[in-house]
Amino acid sequence: MSLLDKIRSPGFWRRVRAMLVKEFIQLRRDRVSFAMIVMIPVMQLVLFGYAINTTPRNLPTAVLLQETSDVGRTILAAIERTGYFRITHRLTSTEEFDRVLASGQVLFAIEIPAGFERALRRGERPALLVAADATDPVASGTALGALNRVAQLALINERMLPDQSEPLFEFRQHARYNPAGVSSLNIVPGLVGTILTMTMLIFTALSVTREVERGTLESLLSMPISPLEIMIGKIIPYIIVGFVQASLIIGFGVLLFGVPILGSLLLLALLSTLFIATNLSIGYSFSTVAENQLQAIQMTFMFFLPNLLLSGFMFPFAGMPAWARWIGEALPLTHYLRIVRSIMLKGASFSDLQYDVFVLFVLMLVAMTIAVTRFRRTLD
Repeated sequence: MSLLDKIRSPGFWRRVRAMLVKEFIQLRRDRVSFAMIVMIPVMQLVLFGYAINTTPRNLPTAVLLQETSDVGRTILAAIERTGYFRITHRLTSTEEFDRVLASGQVLFAIEIPAGFERALRRGERPALLVAADATDPVASGTALGALNRVAQLALINERMLPDQSEPLFEFRQHARYNPAGVSSLNIVPGLVGTILTMTMLIFTALSVTREVERGTLESLLSMPISPLEIMIGKIIPYIIVGFVQASLIIGFGVLLFGVPILGSLLLLALLSTLFIATNLSIGYSFSTVAENQLQAIQMTFMFFLPNLLLSGFMFPFAGMPAWARWIGEALPLTHYLRIVRSIMLKGASFSDLQYDVFVLFVLMLVAMTIAVTRFRRTLD
């Protein structure tokens, strides 16, 4: 019988209609899949429409005033009026100047030297130092380009100095950690965290659901083993796998792209292990919630998407609105990106990374607690 004859046969469309009804009923019962159908496009629309900004503004900036003068205050006010800089730190020493940049607390640090106003009025063309954290060339480059003649025009507009064709002073821009603005120095360390997030989540998100679907969970139930012991036994092999992945990415990044490792390799290995364990714990939590492997994959994607968009990997983190940064602070990838970039490009020590390490550790404990609790209920 040809295809046309099958379509014309009695009852063909009745059977098709019955199959359609059956699929819609099944979709309605699968609440996780139904929620994903609605949530994924809504999430993408909200994130791309409101949170993502390719021309970041109000970037955190530190100021070191070696003298207090009306000219200095006017210059700083003019810099803030550009909309690209937001002064968040007032520094008192050059050591603090270097520390806030190395720790990632600010993206820019501005120093107004002693005797600046006197040199300005004498026509000596004094210089202001603007140091930028260039580990994110997109964020720093746009803001530095906005400086130009803004500050000195503000002085002229305030009639503090006469209008002249020659520049009254200069900005000495110092792009630290990536002076050439090489994009690979920013992307390669970020890829370590991004790839680990995706693979570790998938590996463990399928862990328990695969046991259920294959029927091997019953064998685990008959063994004298606790939920925590099962969880640790499942996670440790993937920690080793994740460590191998991270080593390969970093190794090829150094060999092929010349990405430096200025900090401690041991510290990088330990904190990478912490990040891997955090993602595995989260993935394990998903596996205890999901009813099948499809739901586990969907949950993984829903968690990975905001990690990718709100962590600072694809778009400058500091340029996002406050609500998006709050969400980003609750994501493991955000903190690992700061850790891996700081260690590799800045030579940061543990003291510079305490906040991000603490948040990663808390996220791991929370995820482990949820996973063990949920798995115990599954056993019951």
